[in-house]
Amino acid sequence: MPKQVSEENIEEIRRSNDIVDVIGDYIQLKKQGRNFFGLCPFHGEQTPSFSVTQEKQIFHCFGCGKGGNVITFIMEMEGYTFYEALRLLSDKSGIELPEVSDEQKSSISMESQSILSASEWIAKLYHHLLRYTKDGNEGYRYFKDRGIEDDTIDAFQLGFAPNVKDFTAEFLKKKGFHQQILVKAGLLSLTENNIAADRFRSRVIFPIRNHLGKTVAFGGRTISDQEPKYLNSPESELFQKGKLLYNFDLAKKHIRKQSEAVLFEGYMDVISAYQAGVKNAVATLGTSLTDSQARLLRRYVDTVIICYDADAAGNEAAYKAAELLKKTGCQVKIANLRENMDPDDFITEFGAEQFQQEVIKSSLTFTNFYMRYLKKNYNLTLEGDRIQYIEKVLEYLATVDSSVEREYYLQEINDAYNVSMDSLKQEIAGYRQRMGIGKDKINKNRYTNRAPNDNYTKKLLPAFQNAERQLIAYMLQDASVIDKVQEEIGASFNVDDHKIIATYLYAYYEDHEEPDVSMFVEMLEDDRLKQLVTEIAMIPVYDNITHDEINDYIKTILVENSNKQDVQTLKEEQRIAEQQNDPIKAAEIAMQIIELQKQWKKIK
Repeated sequence: MPKQVSEENIEEIRRSNDIVDVIGDYIQLKKQGRNFFGLCPFHGEQTPSFSVTQEKQIFHCFGCGKGGNVITFIMEMEGYTFYEALRLLSDKSGIELPEVSDEQKSSISMESQSILSASEWIAKLYHHLLRYTKDGNEGYRYFKDRGIEDDTIDAFQLGFAPNVKDFTAEFLKKKGFHQQILVKAGLLSLTENNIAADRFRSRVIFPIRNHLGKTVAFGGRTISDQEPKYLNSPESELFQKGKLLYNFDLAKKHIRKQSEAVLFEGYMDVISAYQAGVKNAVATLGTSLTDSQARLLRRYVDTVIICYDADAAGNEAAYKAAELLKKTGCQVKIANLRENMDPDDFITEFGAEQFQQEVIKSSLTFTNFYMRYLKKNYNLTLEGDRIQYIEKVLEYLATVDSSVEREYYLQEINDAYNVSMDSLKQEIAGYRQRMGIGKDKINKNRYTNRAPNDNYTKKLLPAFQNAERQLIAYMLQDASVIDKVQEEIGASFNVDDHKIIATYLYAYYEDHEEPDVSMFVEMLEDDRLKQLVTEIAMIPVYDNITHDEINDYIKTILVENSNKQDVQTLKEEQRIAEQQNDPIKAAEIAMQIIELQKQWKKIK
């Protein structure tokens, strides 16, 4: 823990940042009983096992075991140092944080810090040129001709790089940045004469920001005849295009609010859609959707609407993206664009209201889209192709969980191709049987219809170990239990980790009158112990524990402790007897040990 930041300052920052609100910025949380549940951001899963308790201000994943408080979460999620996590949380809450040494400030390299700073300067420079100078007028006119308003230009910090070779290089040189680092980061490029020049000159600029709103890269589009048409920053420690989504920083609050994300293919589609009122718009960065991007979307929403170009290439890309999203557990819809149109063109021609109503809100189900998508492979005027098409559709419908949805589309096939419902249902049943699909699953990824404590499964542990865990759970939430446990057990817990936790708890309550699991976790320096404490803190306990229950736990622990000591004593006596060459006594002691262990097992 950094010495320069006081414990009082740390606690003020922690208490000012509700853990549910902070984690809710990263994953979709749904309340279930007293806790909130979501998909763990630290490991891949389709069924929520990640629990957050607002009352105790801690989180714990029952799948991978990660746990801690709000500071721990930010450190884990962002790969931050302790100080960086505090800085992010202090900025959120408006609490002043003292400066510390450079070693404590950042988890990224000095080179990456320099690139981040340079990127922020360039973004501001290019945006200023576009909006307020004659040098940027060419770029400004491009966006205005595309129907982009000033407010939207400002929201996306759109810019323009003038057609001057050393304009950006000279600007960054005056700011004190090293040319070699800027070239390596792709902010500048080297000419044939080994001279640093502006990489994006004579292009309109799309700053690419990470989820925290920090500019980490740029996309540049030519507005003349130069090649290539689009030019992006190269990948780096800060910019991995397969892990980022364009506009995610602005869209995520709208994605959470609407419980839907709209996925586009390009920058201009997102910008036009955002301006048209579709604020939950994001896009891939010039590549197909990746597994990492699909999992990122799944953490935030159940439903993703894919809005790609309505041509053959767009349909193919939409199908691949949909398949990937479905594997993560997303419900997928396909925007209802008119054939051979792209989203930006549709908005320009028909306007924002029609785009929202006709394209986004009238999105197709994936099944509807898939049936249309399949048709391109068959000549449905031919009987053989019709049969193959119907069989292919039925094979897919067999995988659909909802019997209502299956019935709906079977009826559609029945109406279109005059195939009896009995035959269709029989065929579906055969497919499902061969696939090993049993009874209809009921929304397997839903958070509802589950008992509040289903995520806590009592481990198959010895009675004494469960007693120790249960007792520590009460100690974490009830200061009145501490004195009795300290007096009767002290540090004589049987599990070493429990001994350490109990000792820390005794020390904690000497300085604090009220229980606070989140604050207690902050005292622990061992990450393994932090995770164990948060796991134990999630154990269901009664609000008011009886003296009898406490006594039962204590008795179970002491009996185990006593038996262990007795066995240990006898083993030492047996060792001495063997050293004294007294086999008869050694054998008698061995029999006592066996008998004691038998009694021990009966008690357990």
